[in-house]
Amino acid sequence: MQFNDLNKQYHAYQTEIDATIQSVINSSSFINGKEIELLESELADFTGVKHALACSSGTDALLLAMMALELKPADEVICPAFSFIASASMVSFYKARPVFVDVSPIDFNIDVTKIEEKITPQTKGIIAVSLYGQCADMDAINAIAKKHGLWVIEDGAQSFGAIYHGKRSCSMTDIATTSFFPAKPLGCYGDGGAIFTDNDVLAEKLKMLRSHGQEKRYIHKYIGINGRMDTLQAAILRVKLKYFEEEIKKRQQAAKHYSQLLDGHVLLPELVEGRTSVWAQYTIGIENRDELKEKLDQEGIPAVVHYPVILPRQEAFHNNLSAREPFEVSELLAETVLSLPIHGFITDEEVIRVAEAVMKHRG
Repeated sequence: MQFNDLNKQYHAYQTEIDATIQSVINSSSFINGKEIELLESELADFTGVKHALACSSGTDALLLAMMALELKPADEVICPAFSFIASASMVSFYKARPVFVDVSPIDFNIDVTKIEEKITPQTKGIIAVSLYGQCADMDAINAIAKKHGLWVIEDGAQSFGAIYHGKRSCSMTDIATTSFFPAKPLGCYGDGGAIFTDNDVLAEKLKMLRSHGQEKRYIHKYIGINGRMDTLQAAILRVKLKYFEEEIKKRQQAAKHYSQLLDGHVLLPELVEGRTSVWAQYTIGIENRDELKEKLDQEGIPAVVHYPVILPRQEAFHNNLSAREPFEVSELLAETVLSLPIHGFITDEEVIRVAEAVMKHRG
């Protein structure tokens, strides 16, 4: 059993994927080939935004977004304490300061009731990470940002394709980003990402920033990076995007089946009213998490801990002023969460096998 069976997915689309890879090779347009522009148009249509810009990774997408928004050293950016490191680390990489906020025990996303107490005159924005496949409370976050004159970036690396009150993830903020890392619900065959905005000025600036700040060939308006997506990855994503809605439905069916089987046995993930999830992970909570994971491993069932150490406790942030603050919900989640296998090709039999093993070993 695979945690995320990318091989099974490849074989389902093999004819189309092989053909599109060969087409790119035949064209020799490995950088800025026609597939880039086509993918960007399709991503924009899918999310309902004016501009989608393909780039080299989800992490570079975050960095480029902050470059476009002109974040400066000593500025502060609100970030969730329980998340993957990319969002907060890019703030630090830019010599600004991530200010950590605890997360909600309901959806595991940033707790909107605790944001305003962390805002200072140095605060410039909020990065709202949409964790495990479900959007954060974007209406509340946008309202807080508007009240305090802040920008908002949605980090939709795990929620791309999800819906929040009728709107797609990555369509509700000044700039949004996502990742196409292979294990994401929509993944390429290497690193890749995208940036989304309705702002024409920001879009034009981002196009230059991702190509060394280049306005036209050898004419550089900004200091930028080499943040382009290669054409092969764009071609692969265009094939997968055609089947993405179908895969989301299959993930949702698998998650529903898990919840039916595990109800009353473990802490189940919750969907907030008005939201859907793409179930980048199906993550349960259980006290004997490490023991259960070991028992599942022994039965050939891969389970993953996302994430065992909260961000303010990471050595990389040891100088951060939040390092010694309490983050009760985040710390509890770090000790108890366990993600079970889920993907667009998981079978009912596999879900049942995993659920029965969890119930047998839950303690």
